[in-house]
Amino acid sequence: MVLVLTLVACPVTTPVETAASDSGEADSGEADTADRCAGAATLDWDNFGHGFVIEHCNGCHAASASDRHGAPLDHTYDTVEQVWTHADGILALAASASPSMPPRGGVSDDDRVRLYWWLGCGTFGH
Repeated sequence: MVLVLTLVACPVTTPVETAASDSGEADSGEADTADRCAGAATLDWDNFGHGFVIEHCNGCHAASASDRHGAPLDHTYDTVEQVWTHADGILALAASASPSMPPRGGVSDDDRVRLYWWLGCGTFGH
């Protein structure tokens, strides 16, 4: 219930579109990240990441995927460590204002915000 209240208080576009719409000008660094992460839910591999990766990524990015559909072999997301190794790229491709991953779509705006909160606002760990 807290997550629902947090999402209502923080518009869906805040972290995702802000991250994607940076104009390339020098940003304020930590202050900018703090603004985008204000009110973010505490998410980790166990309460969000693992389920998200299984549902939306591992059709192509699991070591056991029978057809990776061109996913690079060094982008396997079976463990939290493997995901965090590629966190910046995952955010750019899956949590931007114009996401290209997963290519088949299907990720809700709310889950894209949660992905941003987990990888963009959280810290590595279980």
